[in-house]
Amino acid sequence: MARVLVIDDEPDVRWLLRVNLEQAGHEVIVAEDGLRGIAVAQKQRPEIIVLDLMMPVMDGYGVLAELAKDPRTVDVPVVVLSAKAIPEEADRAMGAGAVRFLEKPFDPDELTEELNALLEGR
Repeated sequence: MARVLVIDDEPDVRWLLRVNLEQAGHEVIVAEDGLRGIAVAQKQRPEIIVLDLMMPVMDGYGVLAELAKDPRTVDVPVVVLSAKAIPEEADRAMGAGAVRFLEKPFDPDELTEELNALLEGR
């Protein structure tokens, strides 16, 4: 269906997302930090990105800023996953360019449905 880039520093989260999204028919590529995520996004051109906010090296806000500056990635929708489930964080992420903000822990089926809906709406 679509190429999905997962950028998250937690191996268990990357694994869970990979398994669920591949079962839904998506091609999944992963990056374990923000800098690698940006490089993968520029090279692999995903249709959608799932992004953690709290990561070492470069946090999710830095990733959102870099993606917005690059013509290769500016139009790629980004769904943010975060354990910081407070309204201010959601507002900040959405203001920085995310199209959705979902809390961790998350329901993998709901996330897959959300991604599918965003992809169908493109």
